[in-house]
Amino acid sequence: MRNLRQLLPSAGSLIVFEAAGRLSSFTAAGRELGMTQAAVSYAVRALEEQLGAKLFQRRHRQVSLTEAGERFHADVSLGLSHIRKSAEDLRLQTTGGHVTLAASTAFGSFWMMPRLQQFRDELPGIDLRIQTADRDLDIIAEGIPLGVRGGEPKEWADYHALPLADEEIFPVVGTSYVAKFGKPETVEELATHRLIHLEEPFREAASWDEWFASAGASLSGDAGRGLRINDYALVIQAVMEGQGIALGWRHLVERLLASGLLVRATDHVMTTGKAFYVIWPKNRELSDNARKVRDWLAAQA
Repeated sequence: MRNLRQLLPSAGSLIVFEAAGRLSSFTAAGRELGMTQAAVSYAVRALEEQLGAKLFQRRHRQVSLTEAGERFHADVSLGLSHIRKSAEDLRLQTTGGHVTLAASTAFGSFWMMPRLQQFRDELPGIDLRIQTADRDLDIIAEGIPLGVRGGEPKEWADYHALPLADEEIFPVVGTSYVAKFGKPETVEELATHRLIHLEEPFREAASWDEWFASAGASLSGDAGRGLRINDYALVIQAVMEGQGIALGWRHLVERLLASGLLVRATDHVMTTGKAFYVIWPKNRELSDNARKVRDWLAAQA
């Protein structure tokens, strides 16, 4: 019985074939792989002879996959992709000193940054890289080990999740605004103040209308007209500059409240039943360092 070494083409010939099929050019494949056009052509011809099938139609200055070549190319591309990803994962587990965490700018600025020295003290030797974006990244497709996401775990069937913080929302205001306009005493009085609205373009976020409804009140038309910003970090910056009152997510503003940069505008807290989680893919093993970062994040809850 013939073994796999006799049955399967060499890895080198498959890599050449994948590049030539993807680029529809022996010359471009050679340029990508650091080979001559003649060497690519020779490798492809040898592969065709080994398989007993024609893989390419040769034309002047151009090649295209035959029907058999297209089927084989799809399988080869998929197989090489899996091998590459597995090799990258193994390499990261043994040599990767850095760990990437995908999160919103607000989480990076107001949750992670105040804890960064503690992180360095408790996990020395791990280089944490925070990758922020205006939307939740597909960390599986991006090859990122960890992410922070708000919502419910049932929404993310491809991920494991550990809770970081419940979603609790209340109004916050800067001291300079309070000094100039005073602090509202009731929810109804709050509606007469200058409100700052977060207009998240991609992530779902609670609105002032929802917050007032949770308090048994409604927002008048005039109060709904205020300043509108699509980035939460800028919302908080505007609040600290005295531009108005905004909704504060407890896990993001608690350090600013403790330092006196912000104060709560009312006592009412809106709870959504949702939470914020550290997530990681189910289809990929975490490196030792990524597991340490994950556990450290969860321990802050």
